[in-house]
Amino acid sequence: MSNTPAGAKRPFRLGIDTGGTFTDLVMMDEASGEVTLVKMASTPQDPSLAFLQVLHRCLQEQQAAADDCIHLVHGTTVATNTVIEGKGAKTALLITEGFRDVLEIGRQIRPRLYDVFCDKPVPLIPRRRCFEIPERLDSQGQVLKPLDEKQLENVAQLLKDQNIESIVVCLLHSYANPAHERRVARLVAQHLPDVPITLSSDLCSEMREYYRCSTAVVNALLVPVVGRYVGRLEESLAAANVPDVLHLMTSSGGIISSTIARDNPVHLVESGPAAGVISAAHLGALAGYSQVISFDMGGTTAKLGLVENETPRIAQHFEVGTQTSIADQASGYPVRTPVIDLVEIGAGGGSIAWVDDGGALRVGPRSAGAMPGPACYGNGQVSPTVTDANLVLGRINPDNFLGGEQRLEIELAAKAVQTVADAFDMSLLQAAHGIIEIANTNMTEAARTVSVQRGFDPREFTLVAFGGAGPLHAASISRELQIPRILITPHPGVASALGLLVGDIKHDFVQSCLRPTRQLDIGEVEGILEQFQQAGASLLASEHVAENEREYLPLVDMRFQGQSHELTIPMPIGDRQNRESWISHLHTTFCREHQRVYGFADQREPSEMVNVRLTAVGRIRRPSPPALIEAGPDASKAVTTLRSVYFAETGGSIECKIFDRELLAAGNQISGPAIIEEYDATTVIPPDFRALVDAKGNLLLETGRDVMG
Repeated sequence: MSNTPAGAKRPFRLGIDTGGTFTDLVMMDEASGEVTLVKMASTPQDPSLAFLQVLHRCLQEQQAAADDCIHLVHGTTVATNTVIEGKGAKTALLITEGFRDVLEIGRQIRPRLYDVFCDKPVPLIPRRRCFEIPERLDSQGQVLKPLDEKQLENVAQLLKDQNIESIVVCLLHSYANPAHERRVARLVAQHLPDVPITLSSDLCSEMREYYRCSTAVVNALLVPVVGRYVGRLEESLAAANVPDVLHLMTSSGGIISSTIARDNPVHLVESGPAAGVISAAHLGALAGYSQVISFDMGGTTAKLGLVENETPRIAQHFEVGTQTSIADQASGYPVRTPVIDLVEIGAGGGSIAWVDDGGALRVGPRSAGAMPGPACYGNGQVSPTVTDANLVLGRINPDNFLGGEQRLEIELAAKAVQTVADAFDMSLLQAAHGIIEIANTNMTEAARTVSVQRGFDPREFTLVAFGGAGPLHAASISRELQIPRILITPHPGVASALGLLVGDIKHDFVQSCLRPTRQLDIGEVEGILEQFQQAGASLLASEHVAENEREYLPLVDMRFQGQSHELTIPMPIGDRQNRESWISHLHTTFCREHQRVYGFADQREPSEMVNVRLTAVGRIRRPSPPALIEAGPDASKAVTTLRSVYFAETGGSIECKIFDRELLAAGNQISGPAIIEEYDATTVIPPDFRALVDAKGNLLLETGRDVMG
């Protein structure tokens, strides 16, 4: 970038990912695809501060003009943290008469079936702020009882008296007929014109009132909070002379404009983790691998997702505020919006090692966070963390953390880990290794969840490891699950921020359409899809997406009759004019997916359609990184020093070559044990692994002596 003539336009794109420990920025030159990165500590008290700090630092260091920014995408944990910490807006629920306790009743299931002391999640809106509205529709949307507008006005006055900050309207069967919800919104708005109103029928036009209500409630809690946060960013960006190009990553891996994000913040709940999977899919495809498992390990959590045929797996619902264990179910608040199917556990570099009441060593989910951080940061933390253990084992260079910007105190790390060693009467190195092994086991179970338990064989996938700590631990997970190959991309510590720049604009639409497959009215389905496509086209046009860059993907939720849960499949592309052939194709496609997921399917059993879906996509240009110069297998020029590193495979510490990744060239091969260091991450190559640098600068790790090219 420095070679550009003074005064010339230098268009660039920015991705800023705010995590629990670090905030990462990636700047991509629009012309060359050259990448610049900045990594700074997050500011949990106000995430927008770290956002602006990395932005200003990048612009200053690169001497870039703010008005040359043509695309800025942000991944944030604000929405998730707001729900988890119970800091949402003061919200009221307006619901059909007789259904006031829908949030209290929930699903009548417990997070842990045999735990008699287990408590259900506390309702996000207390019962005293749930108000019944006399009205009733049937499941077809026909009016059984007209809306009582006089009673509604009395309720509106109560809301005004209680200084309500946000309102949810969720009426029974509004997915079939939203007229009553919209009328309620108009009348209430006359009394409270400045209070945002969320309609369940606009946000989640699906049956099952609890799920629809929970989704709308989460959105309403977030609207004022996220609105203020996004507003601060927009004002600060405008003051810095950055154009109005702010977008945010959604849970489904797409991006939406800041304006849309303000109104529908529920789509941002899994914003940060989604960006990592999108990055893994993109970078894996560039390297020639379409089947990948995404492994993102940062300072606070580890996230694992699965990519099939270059496309991340999408689930149509998830829970926010769950306990950080893959064994816990129904411990959070259900949200019925598309989300990248991933597992997130409390295992990161800052995860704290502790001894439970039974005397067993545990790691996570408690984290040291950004402040004070691990003990080796020297900010007062005394409990050992995963980072401290890696430092004690010699796997991290205390003088080269973040390129030398921060020095780690190995004495403080050793003192913290010694508390574990004393508790179990073992050596310091054994204790540090034990901490790492427990963390690896937790992450391996998460990887098994997104692969084996989803019906996929991990031996047919490539593990894409990134995040500040991912390359440190990838080999152990790969070995345990027999994943044949590990791909570690350049700049792995900021891969999630890079994922923000390669995500497409996406808008998802859904409409309940419960019909037996054999009795489907194809005209009705086409009518729903046409409405969706018109709405999607309007949104994409407002975001300046050209018509030739738009794509519309129809989907359908199906199940066997009598089932309570459905599977989402692509809608057959075949000729819908040939009704019998199209319906047969639809049923066969569903049975094939049912067979893959559950291991059985009887095509003789009748199926039914539950929901019609459409995803409107605006394709984003993705510059490809330049290829490296081929230099042959000898990597000796990249060796910087030797260091003693502990490996259980060798029975103790062993002298390892330390490589500078920036000095590696395409074709270089490295035999383990070895350590590869770079600005934002450290890669561990155990004794039984070998590594190859490919033409794009990726590290390919495999077991054995023969490394694939």
